[in-house]
Amino acid sequence: MSAVRVATAENKLPGRFDLWLLGAALVLAGLGLVMVFSSSGVMAERLNGNRYFFFQRQALFALVSVGLMTICAYMPRKVLHGPVYLWLFAIIGLLVLTLVPPFSVKAGGARRWMHLGPATLQPMELAKVVLVMYLAYFFSQKQKLVRSFSVGFIPPVMVTGFLGLILLLQPDFGGAVFLGMLFFLMSLVGGTRITYLAVSMMFGIGAMGLLIASSPYRFKRWFAFLDPFKDPQNVGYQLVQSFYAFGSGGIVGAGFGAGKQKLFYLPEAHNDFIMAVLGEELGFIGVSLVFLCIGILLWRAFKVALAQDDLRDRFTAYGMALVLGLGFVLNLAVVLGCVPPKGVAMPFLSYGGSNLLACFLCVGILLNLSRSART
Repeated sequence: MSAVRVATAENKLPGRFDLWLLGAALVLAGLGLVMVFSSSGVMAERLNGNRYFFFQRQALFALVSVGLMTICAYMPRKVLHGPVYLWLFAIIGLLVLTLVPPFSVKAGGARRWMHLGPATLQPMELAKVVLVMYLAYFFSQKQKLVRSFSVGFIPPVMVTGFLGLILLLQPDFGGAVFLGMLFFLMSLVGGTRITYLAVSMMFGIGAMGLLIASSPYRFKRWFAFLDPFKDPQNVGYQLVQSFYAFGSGGIVGAGFGAGKQKLFYLPEAHNDFIMAVLGEELGFIGVSLVFLCIGILLWRAFKVALAQDDLRDRFTAYGMALVLGLGFVLNLAVVLGCVPPKGVAMPFLSYGGSNLLACFLCVGILLNLSRSART
């Protein structure tokens, strides 16, 4: 009897963290710090008189993010899932505050950030995680009704659509599209009827077309990726400079710190287009290392999702993997000219505290779930 009790107690002990997942995330974040330092030094010195300005801030963001990841990794499962509707209303409130001038920061003609003491916060990054938590809760609780239209389809569409509407008011077209893709992919595995998803996708594509056609500049920029060299000094400028950076990198690259495109040729060199700087300075070998880390991270993330017995845990892990995976794919697609240029940060690598915080939040939740994964 005592042996049975001991065996049962051992089975209840939490398992080990997925160290491959953790290692890949930390390597990417470390490489991101190095590349932020390399790509932002000249700009930081001109704007702030301190070439380490962006690097120091990113290092602080990384420390806070790793701390949050650790908390999430050890958090009890009940607290982790928590009051999902409370998180949902909180993120809606934060998104609404970005539309109010006293609380928000305007940059590039958009209000996507809000003051948070000496730093700024972009609620859209956290909205991705909160939407996943809501959809995971919804699809796990409504499995018997998920194929119905009124109960299984309308509520998640309304929640996602409302979040997307607020983002469009900022405006953040790319963020709204990102949330729409999260909704579609989670609904696909959640059990929603394909016909409902197909119709909603048609409406979504139609709405995108109207928004693009209603803005001449957005229309030109949206199709600039088809032939960026047609207007290399205007709408195609950023993509052309990205091509130059990748093309000059070769096999081993120009060397760390020796890139030329970051010298005020490539806009957003330390943000959305940091992979172009990495490709120029570290070459094919450096880009391959990033791809290897991305592959390991996503492999382990989806493995954690598939190994869950609880349906809510499985949907949650799958959604967190999607947040990271879509970020990787969309950023790389933009900098390589495969899709229209739109601001999508490279997870773990791009400068920005909000994105780094959201990425490590996803990793922390995945690590938490990996402790109960079947082996």
